[in-house]
Amino acid sequence: MTAVVPGMPAAPEILAYGEAMVEFNQAAPGKPEYLQGFGGDTSNFAIAAARQGARTGFVSAVGDDQFGRLLLDLWAREGVDTAHVRVRADAPTGVYFVSHGPQGHAFDYLRKGSAASRYAPGDLPLDALAAARVLHLSGVSVAIGDAACDAAFAAIEQARASGVQVSFDTNLRLKLWPLARARAVMTEVLRLTDICLPSWDDVAVLTGLDDRDAIVDRLLTLGARVVALKLGKEGAYVATPHERRVVPGRVVSAIDATGAGDCFGGAFVACLVAGDDPFAAAHYANAAAALSTQGYGAVAPIPRREEVERALAAS
Repeated sequence: MTAVVPGMPAAPEILAYGEAMVEFNQAAPGKPEYLQGFGGDTSNFAIAAARQGARTGFVSAVGDDQFGRLLLDLWAREGVDTAHVRVRADAPTGVYFVSHGPQGHAFDYLRKGSAASRYAPGDLPLDALAAARVLHLSGVSVAIGDAACDAAFAAIEQARASGVQVSFDTNLRLKLWPLARARAVMTEVLRLTDICLPSWDDVAVLTGLDDRDAIVDRLLTLGARVVALKLGKEGAYVATPHERRVVPGRVVSAIDATGAGDCFGGAFVACLVAGDDPFAAAHYANAAAALSTQGYGAVAPIPRREEVERALAAS
């Protein structure tokens, strides 16, 4: 464990690696007005964990542009360590748009060639990775570019060599890569994963399975020690090699589910780091994710610990 120097901030216990973007979220279906916010699954995760009281940091790159500065300011406000976010003058920060309609929300991305997609193994903060307790990545982290994918595997190698747990959210985005490559790469990541946070739709496509026990068996066989299969409003199916059960979700009047799965993951891992067992962590994370659907955008509605505790107490 790394020693803490008096007067110096403690090192992050959870490091998230991936891409953050500036978000433009349609204010109402059919309307031309968009609310500016923030997104990127691993950034959402890091902020959610930080709002639950965990020490978090982000490992990535942003462009030397106004959008990059907005993200750096965001992380500073949220208490997410940015010591390992590179600023590149030769590549932009990614942005995306969220539209709302009868079929739910749809995403359009402007991220090709982004600074984060060019992140390379040589950019990694190896000492910080070795000092963390959890390294979190997602399917997007390994899909945005070849260099970024290589960096992800190098980060995982450093984490595992240092006894750091690896957390992984499948988050399949077929706009980024073909299914065959996604299956091959993510299977290799899953072999190196301790805490697996898949969504039902993603993992059903990746595995070709449609039975939750078969899916959980596959993930545990690959090497996961904890699986929290996200089931949306139904909650989560949580499994370890010794026990498994559904942890029911909370019923709320949802406005926008953008980032709810990321909120679940951040809250879940924050609880594990704090010492909760996986089932208690999922109970708490279900409440946090439900609350996050009651506002627009991926970041603004993420609740803080006191809000989640009030909601749990009220129920």
